Amino acid sequence: MELQLTTLPGCALAIGAYPRFAYDPQGGGGIGWLGEADDRGRPLEFSPGELRIPPLSWRSTRVLGLPLPPGLTIAIEPRQLSGHLEPRSGELRLRFRARFHCSALGVYRPAALAIETELSTGSVNSRRHSCRGAALDSDGRGVLVGVAQVPPSGDAWLDRFLGLPDEALALLRCRLIPVESQLRRG
Repeated sequence: MELQLTTLPGCALAIGAYPRFAYDPQGGGGIGWLGEADDRGRPLEFSPGELRIPPLSWRSTRVLGLPLPPGLTIAIEPRQLSGHLEPRSGELRLRFRARFHCSALGVYRPAALAIETELSTGSVNSRRHSCRGAALDSDGRGVLVGVAQVPPSGDAWLDRFLGLPDEALALLRCRLIPVESQLRRG
């Protein structure tokens, strides 16, 4: 069965000691394939090349109420999004691996940040971050949260600026519905 994942407004990201960024990834998402049930639920896998994750920029991201400075962009290159869905409870766990590519005015392009975490509808508690997700409701809406250990990028300036290595938090509001439902409503 094919499922459509859609990212919704009201998401957040944080890295290190910096405050949470308000992030609006509207227009993001992709099609996933739901397999037959196993002991962890039903396997769900998305093709990384088919996922669309809007970049963090002055259009989509605010820090302390202010947009990111124009010319600063962080593109997200998905490498993996797969895990398990428990349809009855709405619990979802997805392993997310991605590379975050920073760019300032198109001139400064440090090495990509490699991020790997488990996004889940449960809660996360780490040294820096605490956040609670929400199981998918009857309309397929839920909140995924995850904390990642961010290794140094290898770029001395960026590593100092972000205080790497450190942690990053992701809070993703999303909707996951069967593709057939999407077609009927469209």
